[in-house]
Amino acid sequence: MNALYLLFYISMTAWFLSEIYYKQKFKSETKDQKKDRSTLNILWVVIIPSVFVAVTVSKLTSFHIRNQYWILYLGEFLIVFGILFRWIIIKSLGRFFTVDISIKENHQIKKGGFYRLVRHPSYSFALLTFLGLGLFLNNWLSLFIAFVPVFLAFLYRIKVEEQALIQQFGNEYLEYKRKTKKLIPFVY
Repeated sequence: MNALYLLFYISMTAWFLSEIYYKQKFKSETKDQKKDRSTLNILWVVIIPSVFVAVTVSKLTSFHIRNQYWILYLGEFLIVFGILFRWIIIKSLGRFFTVDISIKENHQIKKGGFYRLVRHPSYSFALLTFLGLGLFLNNWLSLFIAFVPVFLAFLYRIKVEEQALIQQFGNEYLEYKRKTKKLIPFVY
């Protein structure tokens, strides 16, 4: 096994373990206003099969994106970059980060750092990880399977989360929403 594939397996294990850690450590508390509407469960139900099927399809079919090695390096870079920056975003939210959508006591809208540019940078970097996975697998069908269902699940979660934030913060959140993009700075 070459070093790049070893790094891939290590980074995907790190991704999986970090998500398990977040799920265990950052649950909302009983006193929080829970607004999740099962979005966390939906994410897990979509992500796990998407990753498994994407990897399986990449081994069974050959719809190469590029017959060049650089695509694997690009994919691995995006995986590591996504994992690292998602962790940074989670740390920056501090006590307001929960894996399930909830409003905490004295909750505030974070508008600094990455949040000046996008409303959901944690999701942006999570999605970057799945894009990286699809590129690393170097298979158009695997890229679609690894990214599109997960993207759609995150869009549903964003919809639920933004409804909760509008309900809680009203015009303050609507104004913030008007000034920022959802996932990609200056684009979307």
